[in-house]
Amino acid sequence: MILRNVTDEDLLLFFEHQRDEVALRMAAFPPRERDAFLTHWRTKVLRPENVTRTIVVDGLAAGYIGSWEQDGMRLVAYWMGREHWGKGIATRALSEFLVLEPVRPLHAWVAVHNTGSIRVLEKCGFRTVAQEHPQHADGVAEVLMTLGQK
Repeated sequence: MILRNVTDEDLLLFFEHQRDEVALRMAAFPPRERDAFLTHWRTKVLRPENVTRTIVVDGLAAGYIGSWEQDGMRLVAYWMGREHWGKGIATRALSEFLVLEPVRPLHAWVAVHNTGSIRVLEKCGFRTVAQEHPQHADGVAEVLMTLGQK
């Protein structure tokens, strides 16, 4: 597994990943239409102040991981193609990513039902610091997890 810079070809794969209904339920995240997705990535996600990488497994893109500033916090998120779930790839990717992203504290919002992602974050040193009760129409509660100072 390696982390590399995101290419334009990766974006089409990431678009397909975010259309997977099982992954959408797990992440509690609404999908975007193709043009909106590509515009968001090209104008917001791939900004120089963000750290964004493609997760590569056996020579193929398996997902992405990235960090950005929002509401005064440095946030991290990742998304893996479902065929790569449960293999330890996300944990290894996050561990390597934490070397690239020096900002601490680092935060992650996770749907409370996404126990796999919560476990990945815990293995990498994140701890739950808050729970937000459902405020959206979808009724999904989230936890805020934080990785402290280096």
